[in-house]
Amino acid sequence: MTWELEVALLLGAAVLLVAVGAVRFSTRLGVPSLLVYLALGVAIGEAGLGIQFENADLTRTLGLAALILIIAEGGLTARWSSLRPVLPLAAVLSTVGVAISVAVVGAGAYLVLDPPDWRLALLYGAVLSSTDAAAVFSTLRRLRLRPRLVATLEAESGINDAPVVILVLLLSTAELGAHPWWHEVLLVAYELVAGGLIGAGVGWLGAALLRRAALPAAGLYPLAAVGLTLLAYAAGAVAHASGFLAVYVAGVLLGNARLPHRHAILGFADGLAWLAQIGLFVLLGLLASPDRLGSAILPALVVGAVLVFLARPLSVLISATPFGVGWRDQAFLSWAGLRGAVPIVLATIPLSANVPGATALFDAVFVLVVVFTLLQAGTLPRVARRLDVTAPAEAAELTVETAPLEQMRADLLQLDIPPGSRLSGVHVDELRLPVGAVVTLVLRDGVGFVPARDTRLRKGDSLLIVATADVRDAAERRLRAVSRRGRLARWFAEDGREQR
Repeated sequence: MTWELEVALLLGAAVLLVAVGAVRFSTRLGVPSLLVYLALGVAIGEAGLGIQFENADLTRTLGLAALILIIAEGGLTARWSSLRPVLPLAAVLSTVGVAISVAVVGAGAYLVLDPPDWRLALLYGAVLSSTDAAAVFSTLRRLRLRPRLVATLEAESGINDAPVVILVLLLSTAELGAHPWWHEVLLVAYELVAGGLIGAGVGWLGAALLRRAALPAAGLYPLAAVGLTLLAYAAGAVAHASGFLAVYVAGVLLGNARLPHRHAILGFADGLAWLAQIGLFVLLGLLASPDRLGSAILPALVVGAVLVFLARPLSVLISATPFGVGWRDQAFLSWAGLRGAVPIVLATIPLSANVPGATALFDAVFVLVVVFTLLQAGTLPRVARRLDVTAPAEAAELTVETAPLEQMRADLLQLDIPPGSRLSGVHVDELRLPVGAVVTLVLRDGVGFVPARDTRLRKGDSLLIVATADVRDAAERRLRAVSRRGRLARWFAEDGREQR
């Protein structure tokens, strides 16, 4: 027994370290790290090292647990000031958009299946209708995009898991036709509303308790914050509500509550999310059987084409047009709807429920995720530039643990001045940042110095800016305005707000 434990720990540690190192490798190649992790799982499975693993029930359980941690991290790191303007759009994409995607992909899958089966076809639609939080968070945060686009995609990926999980469970376990359609609609509505309320309650109460608690060690605050998000999921599940929505809502409230040791909380949640992603993708790679994947290629390509080129654009068009979203943003939202571990995890639900055709569904979803994630994620930077939705001069938050900044309710911003930015040539005092924001350091040609009021900014400079929490958004808008129109931005009525 001891020998088996030591071997398991040795293999687990080796896989973890290789996976961590693979992040740098995948970033250099522009390949999403999730594909590297899936390949690692396949390599140590039956086709590689020969490890036999066929436990769909365990995979589903561990996969859902990993998704909870990933969604919690997404909620904790989401800024409410960025999330609030896009929340209605994200909610519609996560409900109406999901329904449209399920219907269109289901119809396409029905034509591909042999023999045709509406239940299985709708399962294809439901499993594939959710964008993946892990894929979206890890891919988009490496790109310089308009904050509104990033916030919309991240909010959608955090919210749409909830209705999709409900649909997959209903299609996998419920007896079709046992209840009228309106009964199922009301059930879904209850689970979403109740999950949101439970998450809000846990997040609000948890934030109040953490602000007032005097825990004896700083390391206990990250544990407590993550524990509260898990509590939100458990409370939602016990109440037969959407635990995933409860996790995301609780995470958003906790992450925006200015908790003690906030940066330590975010760093801990980020590390847990990475660990969950690595374990999840490796486990899913283990479960896959390469011998069966060959026969799944054609169905996967056909269903994937329907999903990417028809269902997703149609769902975005119908959901986003009433909000006045321009065609360029709609096109990017359509192409950036990444699928990752979530569809594969969801495919284990009908597999563990012994739904007829579930094995073929799992294989097709696995192939589809690998092929289309590689296609979409690899081309996102180029698509963003062609659609002109990039924001090269946006300020980005640095994750730094420093107690004085927390006590002062301040944030650190980093701003790079790219070629073509009108920030080049502007003096520091001409930035006219709001009171409470100041440029504290300039990095130029590898040398850092404290700027004076008359320091002229140059192309290639990196600026470190300290801003209090109350003026951070105003400081970002001012920097964006000067980057667009130069020192006379106010004269041109440029206020730095996002443009559609």
